[in-house]
Amino acid sequence: MRILLVEDNKALSEGLGALLRGSGYAVDIVEDGASAHAAAAAENFDLVILDLNLPEMDGLDVLRAMRARHNQAAVLILTARGTPEERVRGLDLGADDYMIKPFDISEFEARVRVLLRRQAGLRHALVHFGAVTLDLNTRTFSSAGQSIDIPARELGLLELLFVRGGKVVAKEAIVQSLSGFDHDLSSNAIEQYVSRLRKRLAPYGLTVRTARGLGYYLDRLSGTQPVIAADETVDLPADTQ
Repeated sequence: MRILLVEDNKALSEGLGALLRGSGYAVDIVEDGASAHAAAAAENFDLVILDLNLPEMDGLDVLRAMRARHNQAAVLILTARGTPEERVRGLDLGADDYMIKPFDISEFEARVRVLLRRQAGLRHALVHFGAVTLDLNTRTFSSAGQSIDIPARELGLLELLFVRGGKVVAKEAIVQSLSGFDHDLSSNAIEQYVSRLRKRLAPYGLTVRTARGLGYYLDRLSGTQPVIAADETVDLPADTQ
């Protein structure tokens, strides 16, 4: 999941950025409204965390421009402007949630999880695939009650594959979701993450398949369908995406 954090308080933006990156999210940080406007127009984000009192362009104007372009990213307004009138304006312009500074970090993390879950089209926090369960609240994987250790970058990829429920995820979408302004993933890096995930998932009867020319998808190692070797690619029609 990729997040744009728009905050002109450097200490706060660095703290929140570190917190979110530590949870495995790809986070881009900008400090003024004009940069936020340009970033939201040029890149695809799952969530925009938006301050309102910004240099160069007000946060509400950034939000207004996003929705005018039919940008469907979830928006969490994070601001000291907490009057009822300000909250109503933000929500009417298309914000999904609103938090007033100062705020509780645990509540902030919970609201981020809820918005990202909603953005992925998931109503429930637990997602099951075969013998493995993803808890979207804690962003942890488990099987038969035992935790599965997944490093942060691989966790982001596996989470993306999990929420798609076995559908193909294009390689370009993976790069977009896991990369930031200052770190673009290469195709080789993604292939390395996939290779590591195959080894981690094999004991639980799951694997990551390669759909030639399309991307990757999560699959069971055994079942009613013919089993394909974990490192083997398959051809799929475009409408499986």
